[in-house]
Amino acid sequence: MARSEVAIVGAALSDCGRVDTATPFQLHFQAAARALADAGLTHHDVDGFGSTGTGVLPPIEVAEYLGLRPTWVDSTSVGGSTWEVMLEHAVAAIAAGHANTVLLVYGSTTRADLKKGLRTANVAISSRGPSQFDAPYGHTLIAKYAMSARRHMHEFGTTIEQLANIAVDTRYNAGFNPDAFYREPITVDDVAASTMVADPLTKLHCCIRSDGGGAVVLTSAERAADLRALPVHVLGAASASNVTTMSEWADFTRSPAADSGRLAFQRAGLTPADVDCCQFYDSFTPTVLLTFEALGFCGRGEGGAYLEGGTMRLGGAMPTNTDGGGLSACHPGMRGVFLLVEAVRQLRGDAVGRQVPDAKVCCVNGTGGWFSSTSTVLLGV
Repeated sequence: MARSEVAIVGAALSDCGRVDTATPFQLHFQAAARALADAGLTHHDVDGFGSTGTGVLPPIEVAEYLGLRPTWVDSTSVGGSTWEVMLEHAVAAIAAGHANTVLLVYGSTTRADLKKGLRTANVAISSRGPSQFDAPYGHTLIAKYAMSARRHMHEFGTTIEQLANIAVDTRYNAGFNPDAFYREPITVDDVAASTMVADPLTKLHCCIRSDGGGAVVLTSAERAADLRALPVHVLGAASASNVTTMSEWADFTRSPAADSGRLAFQRAGLTPADVDCCQFYDSFTPTVLLTFEALGFCGRGEGGAYLEGGTMRLGGAMPTNTDGGGLSACHPGMRGVFLLVEAVRQLRGDAVGRQVPDAKVCCVNGTGGWFSSTSTVLLGV
């Protein structure tokens, strides 16, 4: 995947946080319109479109709402890694000449719907197919992550305090983002004292619920050179799948990011040493720890120690989730597109108040389900 082939030329968020009056379609529209404006393009320039998470015909119904009639569409749905996977598909489509300009967009009112009683809390996430054999035992989504965390603690001596550092550092970063849902500093003791949800994970080990949307626009690097926005090049990307049934997961301490990351770094011709900042899906604190290990930023079983001492903080050894992540900034159901938007802002130097100095390469990794899917993307300027 050559650096010169495809670039992100527009990135933006819709209104985020507490959005009580908008519909998911309106948030899609806000994010899409803002991303296209950021690129200096209009909806007439879009011939490729990707979205999922609405109704029965995504992305067709969203495209219709946005006034688009694309000739290339993607409705991939693999949870939190969806938009990284879609980006990989979009890059291939543009490189092959199947599309010229691709818009990827997401919007959700998860928090508002819950407040209005329009949604029920997640209990088991699927009681059909293979997952039906886990469901009777009460395997909620967070319970699956809790099992992974406990196994890592058992095998490698990882402590709950080391996992709590992830939440503390992410909240520290959120303090520099005026749009973050939660900005007040927290401590390791605060994380420990919060409500137990699934042993050993308390509430502050878990992502928040918010409303919001985001969008990115991709086109050929040749065309990007004529647009007003600084192009952010896709250096390499790859995806990997795992399982949905815990009994079929051979190793609870190995994220499939070990596979997607290896391929993405190979395709980019880079190593973790070349990375200036990271945007990792942080549904729960163990998601982040296993991602760092899988991508090779530290050794297997060394994630707890690696993340001590403020590693993820702005100004730390590897600034990560610089907007405050899903643990503090926003998490409206699926967060993959938000990782891409923040990566673009960092690489352009547009992350006002939280800018990583001279950031040239950002590693983005989305995780879907319960380590069921991953997608790794290397972006650079």
